[in-house]
Formats: sequence, structure tokens, C-alpha cells
Amino acid sequence: MKQTFLAILATFVLLLLGSCRTKPAANEADYESLNPLPILFGDPFVLLASDGNYYMYGTSLADGFEAYVSPDLRKWEPCGQVYRGGTDDDWNVDCFWAPEVYERNGKYYLFFSANSKDNPTNEGENFQIGVAVADSPKGPFVNLMNRPVFKAPYPVIDANVLFDNDSGRTYLYFSRCCYKHAVDSEIADSMKRAGTFGEIEESWVYGVEMEPDFSGIIGEPTLLLAPPSTLNDTQAEWESRSVTAREVNRRWTEGSFIFKHDNTYYIMYSANSYQGAYYAVGYATSDNPLGPFKKSDYNPVLQENVSKGGSVMGTGHNMMFRTADGKMMTSYHGRLTSNPQERVVFIDPMEIDAEGHLIIHGPTLQTTETQE
Repeated sequence: MKQTFLAILATFVLLLLGSCRTKPAANEADYESLNPLPILFGDPFVLLASDGNYYMYGTSLADGFEAYVSPDLRKWEPCGQVYRGGTDDDWNVDCFWAPEVYERNGKYYLFFSANSKDNPTNEGENFQIGVAVADSPKGPFVNLMNRPVFKAPYPVIDANVLFDNDSGRTYLYFSRCCYKHAVDSEIADSMKRAGTFGEIEESWVYGVEMEPDFSGIIGEPTLLLAPPSTLNDTQAEWESRSVTAREVNRRWTEGSFIFKHDNTYYIMYSANSYQGAYYAVGYATSDNPLGPFKKSDYNPVLQENVSKGGSVMGTGHNMMFRTADGKMMTSYHGRLTSNPQERVVFIDPMEIDAEGHLIIHGPTLQTTETQE
């Protein structure tokens, strides 16, 4: 859903109704931001490969994925297209989204979502999750199997993989799309009474154990995260902003990324429309990779700063990576008020403080605009 620049700015007034919870204190990390990076990606994913370089993959091409490489997270050089899909011989057709690349046993594995050719009922959204393999982080990646990892009964996107060192098991995380998934809730009821939307569709995050060779899943997916169903839920306001601002009749929980820190599993996720002004990041924790997960009282941990005088909005679909010296960082995409139709890449520091709170030091814009 596209909006003019003025319309997007006007909707930020609604943020004044948001939560007033106090954020945990944090020590601002020393970081010379070069944000936004000169890379027009959605859903950016950064891999520190064994060759010592950082590789970034993202959503950008109509027929696959491209990559960039950097020795220092400052200077980025294009690698060109590293995966091409949508050919007559491929299982996929178009909408190549949210790539993530993992280095395992000397190989590189690219997980992604795309529309599948197998569409007997001619669905408008028919996304499935695939995996491709290469000998180099620069590709070329070729399909590991000419089919999705598994056949989901609904469209799925945003694959994320956890290699759990403690158990030796591999887990796949993904989002069920909003498509044809209308959900009853107090938010939906309030929109119906106001005559704003007749129904509200939702996307939910699931997790499932995956075969170690990525050939399929083990057991049935478990529902991990969904938008709040009641208005008094502490997460309801920020996770419903795209609906209450009348951007769109959908509530998203997507773009998940999981990692383990001090025996706790942290799963970050994005809420609200990826096309809108209110896209933002929260997180939840569990002592088990398949939950149950408890959302943080301090969500969102990454959001727009226009309401505070800044110029960054639509911040979401983030991931965590560590630098060569062990520093925790996050990459994500956002939009600038000067060009709200274009997604640009940001990299900012993040940390887990002594109380276990996840903190993102962003969004930052160069070195003059930092929001804790």
C-alpha cells in the first residue's frame, strides 16, 4: 500500500498514544555509523565467512539474489547475481525474498522464499521455502533440490535456520503469510465497528525441526509468535499500528531471527507492514528452541524515529551477526522520509545487557542522528 510522503508523516501522530514503558538503561556503543549503506536491499542478511569477509544478501532482484562483499562493514563491493531462479527448470517462479546464507562443512547454503509453480488452485500468494548450495559465498548457488524444503499448506516466507549446538539438531523458522488468514480479535472487532476494515488478516511465526541435510522437516510446525488478540495486551498497540493508522488490513509477525545467548533463546521478529511507516522489531525469549516464547516488556526495540525528530522509518526484518572481534551487530532495512518508497540498509550495534534485555542502538543515520 503506497502513501504519499505527507500522508506517511501525518500518521505518526498516532505514535503518541503508544506505550510509555521505561526502556532498560544501556551504555551507548562506540560505532561510526555509515548508515544508510549504499545498498538498496530489503531483508538484509550478513554472513561473516571463513575467508574473513562479510557478505550481504537481500531482496532486490526479480529473478533471484545478488550479494555484496566487504572486508570491514564500511566499503561494499558488488558480487553480482549469485542465484538465478524462475527458469523453465526451476520449482519457483518469482517473488524471490529474504535470503539467508549459512556456511556448513565447506559449503554455503542459501535459504529463501519464492512463489512456487505448483499452484493448482491459482492462489494469489503461493510462497514456499527453498534452499540452494554453492562452493563459495559469491555463488553461483544452485537448487539443492528442485522442490521446496517442505510443502506447506499455506504460503510461507522468511526462512531462518538455527543449528543448535547443544542438541545437535537443526531448526527451521518461517512465517505463515497473512493471505486468506483472517483472524478474530479485539483489534479486528474495533476496526469493524469503526467501519475501517471488514476483516484483519494475520501472519504468524512457526518453528520446526529440520532434517540435517535440509531435505525436509521432522514433525509438525509449532506456532511460536502471533499478534496479540486482546486490546489490553501490552504488545497490542505497537504491533497493530499499521491497522490503527489505516495503512492496511493486515497484522504481521514475520522476519524472525533466532539465536542463543547464555542458555536463553532470543527470537527477534518484525510487526506491521513492511511497506509502511510503522514496521518495527520486537523480541521474545524461551529456554527451548520451539518455545513457548515470552515477548519482552520493552518491545519494540527498533522502530521509527520520525516522531522524535529523526528521518528514519519502516525499520524491520533484522538479523544478528557478530564481527570478527565478537561484537554483536544487527542489519535491517528502513526508509528515509526523503524517499519513503525506497528500502535502504542499516547496520547498528546491539547487545544483551546484564539483565538479559536485548538492546539495539538504532536507528542511526551517519553520526549525527542516534536513537537509543
